[in-house]
Order: sequence, then structure tokens, then C-alpha cells
Amino acid sequence: MTVYHPTLKQLQYLVSLHEHGHFGRAADASFVSQSTLSAGLRDLETLLGVVLVERTKRAVRFTPLGLAVVAKAHRILREAEELSELVQSSGQPLSGEMRMSVIPTIAPFLLPRMLPRLRRERPNLKLYLREETSAAAIESLHHGRADCVLLALPFATGEVEQETIELDALFVAFPKDDPRDPPDEIPPELIDETRLLLLEDGHCLREHALAACNRPELRASATMIGTSLHTLVQMVDNGLGLTMLPEMAIDAGILNGTNVVARPLASPTANREIALVWRKNSPRGDEFRLLAEELRAG
Repeated sequence: MTVYHPTLKQLQYLVSLHEHGHFGRAADASFVSQSTLSAGLRDLETLLGVVLVERTKRAVRFTPLGLAVVAKAHRILREAEELSELVQSSGQPLSGEMRMSVIPTIAPFLLPRMLPRLRRERPNLKLYLREETSAAAIESLHHGRADCVLLALPFATGEVEQETIELDALFVAFPKDDPRDPPDEIPPELIDETRLLLLEDGHCLREHALAACNRPELRASATMIGTSLHTLVQMVDNGLGLTMLPEMAIDAGILNGTNVVARPLASPTANREIALVWRKNSPRGDEFRLLAEELRAG
């Protein structure tokens, strides 16, 4: 008796539709036409003899069985990725394709000083970068869309292995000539909660800054408004308040051309751990450790 199994392509279409919730967007993300994706999913349902997706003009709804199949498809696709990684890792280390997600409060500051040397010394490595918030990046990692993630800890990562790249101190940034400007460090108790501007939801730097201050009233009173550190700096430069910045952003020149100054935050936890993480037991673990060494050397 001949048994026909779903193809990886069909499972990729299913996962993409679940991720995007729209046939057109799922097709674009899969680099195929909408008709090709729809046909592939119909073939999958015919093969399995079940309905996985309820199609209406207004919405795409997965059946309970469809959701269970999506969860299994994620695992199958991840295993297929790891099979390819196993073969690839047997060749020259740090060569071929690698997909790395990087959070927005690291990418524009750390990568420009690290990537040029990495390109020179590892010319056979094709490193594809994707900027995502921490939660989205970890989801991409566990769903196989990313091979590794460069992010700031502490953060809930699930089952991963990790290598620390560096510790990144936190600074308080405020307008120049502020009368409350101390000569050295700024104790958390001196921060005016009514003037504090922080990144909005989805950015782990906000949680790191609040945890370092250890003042519950800051969480209640701070304005969560900025979509990027550059935006926050511009707001501070226009006298709208003060904010928290990581040292790597200051070293990269984020305050250049502004009337904003920064002082270290005086707290034993006023830093974040920059780390490279990857799926536990990945066959490319040795490669990721080598990549972490390269990033540390940068």
C-alpha cells in the first residue's frame, strides 16, 4: 500500500498562513503566488482527508485539528532545518548561510563595529540579519525562522544555549545644563518619574531600565512612548524629559549633534547582558560559539 506524506513545502505554506493570517501575505512571505499557496494547502487537506482551515471572505480560521497540525509542522520544519545544519556544520566552520535576529536596541550600535571585520575574516559566511523585538526574535528562533538571536538578558528565552558577548551599562540622558546634573553617577532616587521617557511595549530595554532603578512608581508614572532610542534622544533634546540609554548607543555616537548629556546610573544592576542564543542541542552549536567569539573580538 502506497502512503503519501505531506511535503515540507505544504507544511511551510500552512505555517506561513497561520503566522500571517492572510493568504496574500502568506504567499508573499513564501515567495509564491496566492493561487500556488492555496492549491498547496488544498492538496494538503485532501492528502490528510481533513479540513485544516476555514475560509471565509473576511477571515482565515484554523480548525482545532488545524492548530494541532500547525504545532506539529513547526517541529517537523525545525527538524528539517537542523538536518541541513548538521550537514553544513560538517564543512568549514562559519561558512554558508546563517540567519540571525537582532533586537533594535543592539543592531544599529553593535553591528557596525563588528560586521566589517567579520566579513573580512569570514568571507564564506552569508549572515542574513533580521531586526525584531526580543519576543518576536525568540519566537523566530524556536519556529526555525532564525538560527540564532543577538539580544539583551535577562529575558525569557525558553530552552536555549547562550554565550555572553559583553555587559552593557545603563546611563541616564537629560538636557545639557540641567540644574539637577550631578558630577558623576545618578542614583535612581534622583530620577523624576514625571519626566522619564521610555521605549514602548515590546522593547526589553525598558524592563532592564526599570529593574535597575527598583522603583515601582517609575513603572506607573513613566511615559512609554518612544519607538526607538533615536526618537527618545530627540525628545530629550527638545526638553520633553529624560531617558535611559545603553552605553553601546552612547559609544556609537547617538548623542552627537544634540544638547543631551548622559551620566551612569548608580545601581548594582545598571547593565544588561548582551548574548548570542540558539536552540538547545543545535548541531551548529560549535559554530555559534565561534561566532560569539568573533563578536566579542569586535
